[in-house]
Amino acid sequence: MLHLDLRGTWPPPAPCPLKISPRCVYRLGRKGAEPSLLSIPSTSHALATQPLYTWQNARPSPQSLVHQELVHQESTPGRARSRIVLYSHDTMGLGHKRRNLLIAQTLGKSAIEADILMISGMRDASDLPTPAGVDCLTLPALQKREDGRYQSRRLGLSLEDMIELRSQLIRTAVKNFQPDVLIVDNVPRGAMRELDPTLEYVRSQPHIRCVLGLRDVLDTPEAVRRDWRRADNCAALRHDYDAIWIYGDPSLYDLRQEYGLPADLVAKMQPLGYLNQRPRRDYVGPNVRANLKALNLPKDNLVLCSVGGGQDGAALAQAFIQATFPQGMTGILVTGPFMPPEMQQSLFHQASQNPQLRIVDYLEEPTLLLEQASRIIAMGGYNTTCEILSFQKPALLVPRIAPRQEQWIRAERLRQMGLVDVLHPNQLSAAALTDWLHQPIAPAPAHPQVNLNGLDNLLKEMQQLLRATALSPPHAS
Repeated sequence: MLHLDLRGTWPPPAPCPLKISPRCVYRLGRKGAEPSLLSIPSTSHALATQPLYTWQNARPSPQSLVHQELVHQESTPGRARSRIVLYSHDTMGLGHKRRNLLIAQTLGKSAIEADILMISGMRDASDLPTPAGVDCLTLPALQKREDGRYQSRRLGLSLEDMIELRSQLIRTAVKNFQPDVLIVDNVPRGAMRELDPTLEYVRSQPHIRCVLGLRDVLDTPEAVRRDWRRADNCAALRHDYDAIWIYGDPSLYDLRQEYGLPADLVAKMQPLGYLNQRPRRDYVGPNVRANLKALNLPKDNLVLCSVGGGQDGAALAQAFIQATFPQGMTGILVTGPFMPPEMQQSLFHQASQNPQLRIVDYLEEPTLLLEQASRIIAMGGYNTTCEILSFQKPALLVPRIAPRQEQWIRAERLRQMGLVDVLHPNQLSAAALTDWLHQPIAPAPAHPQVNLNGLDNLLKEMQQLLRATALSPPHAS
């Protein structure tokens, strides 16, 4: 936490009520940065390595071992804590926020001593459990309509006014927080270019490293090339970003080749692997576990239907409600917080007529439920896919195909590897789900080659960035 803003008053004028304790230090000597007062912990964090699970036997990979030499910089007594900002625009569903939250949790629990500020367009991001040193700034919310256009989710402001407000909040937060690293999720210039003023400021601060984190699949190659050309994303990536991390496995989908990106941008790209979702369980509070226990779900033969945030999941939810479950099977539907209230009410009413069916609108940590389930029926979003891969669950994906085809592309690649079953949304019906539920569970592939070590590799990349930040050379070409 920033205790005092000393900009323009350096050194402090006398008399000054400020008392400098042994736990405080001034940050000086950082090119382009104004002095500020930082809290310094009296003890450094212990080295905490989280084993990242492979598909076969949940053993940590060789890359998952974080070496002591990488930790030295951040664990040296008397050194200021690093600062990291994670930005996500959060205009549709829960995926961007959940991805950045998992990254923040992982960084916060690691040996890296850092204060981490999440900047999110999702209101409940600040309510979810995080380690000490992690906090969240929630932006006024945008939402993406079915036609791909943005609008205010709650406020009666025009889109232009919303973008201006969000843009100023982001830039002010970054300027005052003075991060060592800024990680932007998926959209290089933010929603409607709301990040442009922040990127311009960061470009003037050589000590700040800027990273773009991309999911495995963005859209069809034609759509990506069109959208990136319109947004002039390549110019931003050249001049504003030091690195591009891909949260995926190129053996499944290599966006560097699929999208025909320029060689200088490909040189900045580093595939890290998919983000294993198992560590999310470590941050679950006792009240969340109690709420799940209160559902009194069976220990086995449980099928979970998840429709993400629920904004466009009504068709899948309705088909699941109307499906016929095998004898002894219990179905549970999670509608998501963004499903229209009238649709939720209809689903709850229908579920009340079926003793084999349960329904909840939202779970703070759905991985607890997913881990308990025997089968999964879901849309094909990034985080849902990572959950299915992490917990090795038989799954039927019914992916979204608009406004982007990202989910369909991912689902088809997974199907080709024999990791999931796929149903095109145009073929969705209660009968189709019933047929799948009555089929025996196929054995999982013996040795699927899916890299789930993304979090471990992210920690290593972050350590290298923080080392480079200490040298403070120019951060982009």
